[in-house]
Amino acid sequence: MPNTPTAQHWLIKSEPSVYSIDDLKRDKKTSWEGVRNFQARNYIRDSIKLGDLAFFYHSNAEPSGIAGVARACSKPYGDPTALDKKSEYFDAKSTPDEPIWFTIDFAFVQRFESVISVEQLKKEPRIRSTPVLQRGQRLSVMPMTDEHFQIILAMAGAEV
Repeated sequence: MPNTPTAQHWLIKSEPSVYSIDDLKRDKKTSWEGVRNFQARNYIRDSIKLGDLAFFYHSNAEPSGIAGVARACSKPYGDPTALDKKSEYFDAKSTPDEPIWFTIDFAFVQRFESVISVEQLKKEPRIRSTPVLQRGQRLSVMPMTDEHFQIILAMAGAEV
């Protein structure tokens, strides 16, 4: 597995037309289901812990960027959408006893006053190595260092 930061901060991505930070604020918590990339699945299954903070990133949006903060509020568990034959995330190889795909619940923490756009993020030299800014990084769940997490919080004028 790649070097996962010890600080246990994360970035989770969703298209706001599918599920946004405002949806999470309304719902108070949600299951981060439908992850179908093995590396992202491994982060959920093996690395994200109760209480870990995650930036909520709006992808394919105007602007794309970090919209707020969520907190992991469950342990990982088998993704029920993998067992649902009507779901676009169904996987016939996954079973209740031996799940292939995992999910975790996130709770709403904070919505930023405005989205910290990817353009704003790229202009901050101290976070250029953060995974979300790397070419080809399309994971819906990715680690962040504590240093990068704190810099971005400061950019948002936020505290958690």
